[in-house]
Amino acid sequence: MTNLILTETRGPVQIITINRPEVRNAVNIDTAKALYAAFLDFEDDDDAKVAVFTGSDGAFCGGYDLKMAAKGVDQSWFDEHAIHSAKDMCDRKIGPMGPSRLQLSKPVIAAVEGPAVAGGMELALWADMRVMARTAFFGVYCRRWGVPLIDGGAIRLPRIVGQSRAMDLILTGRKCEADEALAIGLANRVVEHGMALDVALALAEDLARFPQACMRADRSVILDQWSLPRTDAFTREWQSAETFTTEGIKGAGRFSSGKGRSGNFDDI
Repeated sequence: MTNLILTETRGPVQIITINRPEVRNAVNIDTAKALYAAFLDFEDDDDAKVAVFTGSDGAFCGGYDLKMAAKGVDQSWFDEHAIHSAKDMCDRKIGPMGPSRLQLSKPVIAAVEGPAVAGGMELALWADMRVMARTAFFGVYCRRWGVPLIDGGAIRLPRIVGQSRAMDLILTGRKCEADEALAIGLANRVVEHGMALDVALALAEDLARFPQACMRADRSVILDQWSLPRTDAFTREWQSAETFTTEGIKGAGRFSSGKGRSGNFDDI
């Protein structure tokens, strides 16, 4: 792994950090490839349960590196990133920002300080949850330069905040600060400046304590159900019943022994 992307293991949590502070962690081709590889390594590491995704030096990600883009791209770049079919998605094609087309089996939490704009906002939307510093902000800032959303932003944002709010943010490209992001469901937690990583780590550690097969099954249904008719969605959810035999029966036994009563998650 190059120093464009930093990785750190803290028990069951993997921290993945974009490390280009001189350009507010904007992503170029090499960074996108390194970031993509880092998340594939996380997915393949059985000991890593949850990833925390962040940027160095007080910025999450300033988007795609437009200075590099201004030099132009050849047809091979378009061919590498093109999506033509469901098979392309299943084959885990790399996105322009790196991991934006991956559907991992394990949760990712974005710890957002400073800007998460343009492609950087798309990376934050790719995460399952977003912990946002009060001084951080989102924005489709690429609106000013004629750069479209091609890393899932126009798909994920309306699914998270609703079509009307997504239209507002995407068409205007305006700044979305922490309080608004929390109010519309774009941020899951808003914390004090400099605390996003610590809070995201604590949240990740909480998730890592739970029975993993059950949690991943529920998460997978949430992601899959968007494309399914109602009856098919219920059928898909029922597949999660398999995890009851592997984890649920043991969990019921722990509850019967007196653990976890009255919503107590301390001793599970």
